[in-house]
Amino acid sequence: MEGLVDHHEFNKLPEGCVSAILSLTSPQDACKSSLVSTIFQAAADSDAVWESFLPADYRDMVSRSTVPCKCSSKKELFLLLCNSLLIDGGRKSFKLEKSSGKKSFMLSARDLHITWSDESPYWHWASLPESRFSEVAVLRTMSWLEIVGTIRTQMLTPNTKYGAYLVLKITDRSYGLDLMPSEISVEVGNNRGSRNTAYLRLAKEHARKQQMESLIYGNRMQMLKSMVAEGDGRVPIERDDGWLELELGEFFNGGNDDEVKMSLMEVRGHHLKGGLIIEGIEVRPKN
Repeated sequence: MEGLVDHHEFNKLPEGCVSAILSLTSPQDACKSSLVSTIFQAAADSDAVWESFLPADYRDMVSRSTVPCKCSSKKELFLLLCNSLLIDGGRKSFKLEKSSGKKSFMLSARDLHITWSDESPYWHWASLPESRFSEVAVLRTMSWLEIVGTIRTQMLTPNTKYGAYLVLKITDRSYGLDLMPSEISVEVGNNRGSRNTAYLRLAKEHARKQQMESLIYGNRMQMLKSMVAEGDGRVPIERDDGWLELELGEFFNGGNDDEVKMSLMEVRGHHLKGGLIIEGIEVRPKN
C-alpha cells in the first residue's frame, strides 16, 4: 500500500478507524499493512476487516461444505476458503482467490451433463488419487462427445471477468480425440457468447500432428474441419496439479442472475474416440 507511508500519523488513528480503512482495500494489502505498526497489525487481523473480504454468502458456502469449518477468526476462515473446499456432497469445489477474495468454482464430472456417461459400454466412473473429487468420468469408446456444465452468475463475484476451463487428462492409449476439432462455447443467458474450436491433444504434439495429418489425410481433413465453426484451434495446457485444462471461453459477470452454459462437442466426425478423462469444469476469475 503505497499511500500508507507516514507511520506516525496513522498511529494516531483509533484501531476502529484503521480497520475501516483497511476494509476498503484488499486481502493482499491488509496483510502488507500489518507490518507497519502494532496498531495496524491489530486492525489488519480484526474480524471486521476480514469479514469485509469474505463474500456475502460465505455462511451458505460453509454450510454446504462436506467437512466442518471450525475457525477462531474471520481471517482464519478466509485463509481456509482460499484452499479448495468440497461442497454439495462433494459434487463441486469452491475457493477464494487469496489476493482479491473473488470466488472460483469447479463442477465435478458428476455435476456435468456428459451424454451417455451412465452407459458402461461408452463411459465408466473411476476414482483417481490425484483428483479432488471421488469420481472422474473415463471415456471408453464412442463417436458422440458432448460435455455441458451450467452455473448461475449469482454464485460468482459480480463485476468480474471469468474464464471456464475443462479439466481433463488424455491417456497414453487415447485415439480419435483430435482427428477433427471439437466445438467449444460459453453462453450467458440468451446471449450467444463466445464460440471457438479446440483439439484434444497436448500442446507440444499439436504442430507435429497437424503436419502429419496434412500429409496423410490431405483433402479429407480439410473437409472434416469445414464442418465445424471457425476458430483458433485451442489445445489443452498443463496445470500445476498434474491435470490439463482447455479454456472453453470467457464471460463478464455483470451481477445479474443468469445461467452460464459451458460446453465441448464433437458430434460430426462419426468416428470412435477413447482415452479421455474428465475431472470437471472450473470457473475462475481472469486477470
